[in-house]
Amino acid sequence: MGIWHSLRVAFVLGSLFMILLIIIYWDDVGGFSLFPLQDPKHESIHSDSFTLTTTATSLSPRAQTRSSSITPTTTYSSKPIPEKTRGAAQKGKEENKQELRNEETRDNEKWSRVPFNKREQEARKQRIMDVCSGKDAVEFPGRTRAFEQIPNSELDHLIVDDTHQIIYCYVPKVACTNWKRVMVVLSQSLISPTSGKPYTDPEAVPSDLVHNSSLHLTFAKFWHHYGSLSRHLMALKLQHYTKFLFVRDPFVRLISAFRNKFGRPNEDFYRQFGSVMLHRYGNVPGSLPETAAEAFTAGITPTFQQFITYLLDPETEREHIFNEHWRQVYRLCHPCQIKYDFIGRLETLEPDAEHLLKLLEVDNLLHFPSGARNRTATSWERDWFAQIPITMRRELYKLYEPDFELFGYPKPDSVLHE
Repeated sequence: MGIWHSLRVAFVLGSLFMILLIIIYWDDVGGFSLFPLQDPKHESIHSDSFTLTTTATSLSPRAQTRSSSITPTTTYSSKPIPEKTRGAAQKGKEENKQELRNEETRDNEKWSRVPFNKREQEARKQRIMDVCSGKDAVEFPGRTRAFEQIPNSELDHLIVDDTHQIIYCYVPKVACTNWKRVMVVLSQSLISPTSGKPYTDPEAVPSDLVHNSSLHLTFAKFWHHYGSLSRHLMALKLQHYTKFLFVRDPFVRLISAFRNKFGRPNEDFYRQFGSVMLHRYGNVPGSLPETAAEAFTAGITPTFQQFITYLLDPETEREHIFNEHWRQVYRLCHPCQIKYDFIGRLETLEPDAEHLLKLLEVDNLLHFPSGARNRTATSWERDWFAQIPITMRRELYKLYEPDFELFGYPKPDSVLHE
């Protein structure tokens, strides 16, 4: 009986070990469905509703094509290889090379069908590589660290869509509402109360719902769901998924953030930031209004100069990290650790969006929303910064210089010089 009991224990342990190996080395990451449908009736969606399930579908056609170019692991033998076997192996290598050439040709044909400046896109990616390698002598925190060294809390802007194998890093004030709508439609993560089915039109997705943080699956949530397997799954997805982000002139983005959050009553931003600015730099006699509505009625609101002073105040960074609406893009999306396949710009939003949807092979499923564009323009910079002391302007530029350099935006000389 003792031997039989030992065999049973060994069999159970062996089975568990094999299951663990299968999980760890599971290359078909597209075979996981990481995000179930959500009901828009419940705006407070709990992240605990995420479940890890294995789908019946295999990789998408685009993923299958990409997977065909992955070199399989080779087991080497100490025995001499027969001539016939070597010939077969050589033939296999030639076939693999030909398949890679065919795939490259298909990619080139795909690019050529789209009226888009591919050379400009490649230049954007090359510039990021140059800055991150130190060629431009621009130093900034985290430039040389490895992806594994990035805390999970700083990966909350990387939205994952496993169905189409896409990773989108959203940047507030850079068309992120509409891109989040696109991600909702692609992941089928929100049910329309009208049809009872997932939304199929991005423009129909309510804008207030797409900013619900629990609606999107992000890298920051992986640890909660997958524990020690999190980083392995992230690495697989970063290797095989298409990764993109959209950027914008850093100073124009700041102006847009100020106008949006402090140029009209916003209770959350008034309590958390506006009242702090007024208290520290506003010289407001007496107590501050309790609500944003009262502050606007009384004409007591933060100025753009107070906002810039707040950003430059060392106390601000010590108290808490910059809010996402004015946090630098290099801190939101980690371009030195993640090799993005596509870098779009708000200044060229329409052609970039059109081309990206074709690149993702989802242009037959949806169109990018044609909603109102943010009207903050680069030409406004000189007027907005006119009342800001020149020393503060230069300090602010140093704070956002990495974003200017990484994404190829010209140094705003008209702002930095009298």
